[in-house]
Amino acid sequence: MKRSFMTTLPDKTGAFLEASRIILAHGGNMQRASYNKAVDAHTLFLDVEAEEAQLNAIEAELTRAGFLQTASYVKIILAEFTVDDRPGAILPVLEILAREQVSISYISSMPPANGAATLRLGLYIGEPGAVDGLLRELAALCSVRILDYDAGEKRLDNTVFYLTFADEMRRLLRMTQEQTSEFVYHANLVMQQLENTGEPPDKTFGYISRFAHFVVEHGGTAYDCRITAQRLTPRVSATVIEPPCGSNITILEDESTRALLVIDGGFRYYRRLTMRLLRSLFPDFDLRKREMLVTHSDSDHTGISGYFDTIWCTRRTADAFTSEHLGQPCPREENPNMYPYYRLSNLITDYEPPQLRRLRHLDVQPANDAKPLSEVGTFTFGDMCFTVLQGNGGHVPGETVLLDSVHRVAVTGDDYINVHDCTAPQKAFNQLAPYLARSVNQDSAKYRLILRALKDMMDGKGWLILPGHGAILQRDQRM
Repeated sequence: MKRSFMTTLPDKTGAFLEASRIILAHGGNMQRASYNKAVDAHTLFLDVEAEEAQLNAIEAELTRAGFLQTASYVKIILAEFTVDDRPGAILPVLEILAREQVSISYISSMPPANGAATLRLGLYIGEPGAVDGLLRELAALCSVRILDYDAGEKRLDNTVFYLTFADEMRRLLRMTQEQTSEFVYHANLVMQQLENTGEPPDKTFGYISRFAHFVVEHGGTAYDCRITAQRLTPRVSATVIEPPCGSNITILEDESTRALLVIDGGFRYYRRLTMRLLRSLFPDFDLRKREMLVTHSDSDHTGISGYFDTIWCTRRTADAFTSEHLGQPCPREENPNMYPYYRLSNLITDYEPPQLRRLRHLDVQPANDAKPLSEVGTFTFGDMCFTVLQGNGGHVPGETVLLDSVHRVAVTGDDYINVHDCTAPQKAFNQLAPYLARSVNQDSAKYRLILRALKDMMDGKGWLILPGHGAILQRDQRM
């Protein structure tokens, strides 16, 4: 292990040699010596590596020889602070250090770039127990990277891990400092929940990191979607876009009027890529009558809602969006197991709820929550007439299923997912959410009853199913 000592050198020749001999005599390895006359002409910082018993013996003899005034040691930390490139931005950092009586032994600044200024500071802290709180306070103020530190204290190791993780996520997702602090807070909540079940923290943070990297790395040219065209009726055809992650995006086209109905919209992170794809599939997309229908309020279904003036959804789904606009918890956030994962997902995927003024209600009568699925209204498009069914909260309150019993076409949202026929990226991504959230369903028992009710309604065959995720289920296939 390594320990840092703040020594006071006597004003005599050979003082450093004497301290070095004491360290060597007890089997210690001096890894670094740091001296700054501007701080104190007699103060020398020594980083020594040895076994704990050897370090204790070194500390005791250095104290007897007058090099240490007390039998305590300081923490030596080299940290990098990134702040906005504006006058006075570093002052709050320096004020905290001054308040906590933390001295600066080293300063190095770098030229500003991309609107940010970076300053490296060597800090020595006389109260080791204060390091953890100090670093977390500084990290809430600006981006902090720990470049070098005494790794002998587990608590400090954990703090440095958090800060390193936060900095990685901030850079990857281009988050603000406020978003970064929120991200680490909710990542820690996920970790605490899973730790209670015996899961190690590094595994949890590994999953969160994989989630974030997956989303980012499947953007740009890697936004590779499976696209399937399907005739539904004499007038209406469907095009289903399956992104690498997030919901299917199903476009119904009325070939008589050329109107478009887009059902669900994937993650907002990919909104520009999704719209580019839609405009390539329908070159006159922006000139057509087009509306959107959202099957439920999850963030991976609303990504392109900002491009539509009319968005159809159930009242409960609209209520969830209203809560988010008011800063109140939506149904997902009312579930303590789901809450931190949902917040993390929103930060990673750049979620924003749809604008309330654009919402139109699908339901004209209240749902009967005594049933897994109950009829709440009808919806027409082209020559199709859908019965609008609302679930009783198995996946999430407000969940919607559309059934056209004449043409035997079902739009199921996430009340049915074709897990057996997803693309390779979808399968990889689908392994992440259930681990972090424990379940993607609000109430798994209710969800199973909803799925059973759906199967009963469709007699198990003869229906063409447009699911929330995965490939279209053809009429000769069974759920």
